[in-house]
Amino acid sequence: MPPVIASGTAFAIHAFELGHSIDLDRCERIVAESARQTIRPSRRLPEHFAYRPAPLRLVQEGGGLAVGRLRCAAVHVVLYDFGAASVAYELPLAGCPLEELADLSDRLCGGAGLVADARGRLEALLAVIGPAVTRPRLAEPVEDYLVFEVARFDPPVEPARLLSDAGPTLARLLRGETGSLAPEEVEDALGARLRVGPGDLAVVDWNAAFVCHPAADEARVVLDFANVQLLELRWLDAELDAALEQAYDALARVARGGLAELAFPAADLRHVGELQADAAVLFERVTNALKLVGDQYLSRLYRLVSGRLHLADWDAGIFRKLQTLDGIYQKLADRSAARRLEAIEWIVVLLIAFEIVLTLVGR
Repeated sequence: MPPVIASGTAFAIHAFELGHSIDLDRCERIVAESARQTIRPSRRLPEHFAYRPAPLRLVQEGGGLAVGRLRCAAVHVVLYDFGAASVAYELPLAGCPLEELADLSDRLCGGAGLVADARGRLEALLAVIGPAVTRPRLAEPVEDYLVFEVARFDPPVEPARLLSDAGPTLARLLRGETGSLAPEEVEDALGARLRVGPGDLAVVDWNAAFVCHPAADEARVVLDFANVQLLELRWLDAELDAALEQAYDALARVARGGLAELAFPAADLRHVGELQADAAVLFERVTNALKLVGDQYLSRLYRLVSGRLHLADWDAGIFRKLQTLDGIYQKLADRSAARRLEAIEWIVVLLIAFEIVLTLVGR
């Protein structure tokens, strides 16, 4: 008999780009029902284990939303200082057979209804907190992720037995597939897993995570943050592509020479420098917002999900583009300075020639 979830919750998480940066202190004063989101593990940790700064969480009503036979109990909106927002839909799973979660995962993956509802909620929120957001914009890209939290099964099932007896079902849940998967696909889907005690289990994939633990809130916070990081890195990568295009265009204008080359630094060079600075600051804030040193469980969980989402590859690609942009900026600045020095030399030569001509004419 397949196990039934006695206590559990599914979270459909959607991350959006809301602006260049958000003043969370000001937002907290504007939205009275908000509160700072912190990680509160049960064991003692060093003071540096935390967000810097802590995101702002708002809990809203579900508004009658339903996915299949499951109704949304609440909507959690989290705002980050680097301009991102996460919208998570809480769906209670009590009484749901494990077999049905694969179909639920398929329904939730990129569900247009939830994405549209999340965008509408953020548009309404942005109208309220707009003064606290720098360069407000609700961008088109969205990154979604699913977290299935299970506290208890009926009848009780040990995590090790769950992996052996229901491995293919868990794999279909993680991949959002309703059909059968090949053994190699099942093995790959279940490859990134974490166990600390005999009664807990976390299996992480690129699309979803399954967490079997009586207190899985902290794990979900880390998974939510990793999804937001992925969105921000994707957004920053696209912004750097646009910045590089502009920088290449500026370099081409300089290569053509003429008067445009002499006037170039007054506008385009400054613009390229601003793009470079904005990208570097955002990259640093996104990659250093969460400090997990001191908690082995959450640190290992973050490494698992960051590996599945290939965050290190995104970091490396962005870093290369930042270096390329810096190189182009330096070449433009050097070439502009050389051209201006050359222009000054010609002016000096012409002045000397003019002085000689005046002297000869005067004689």
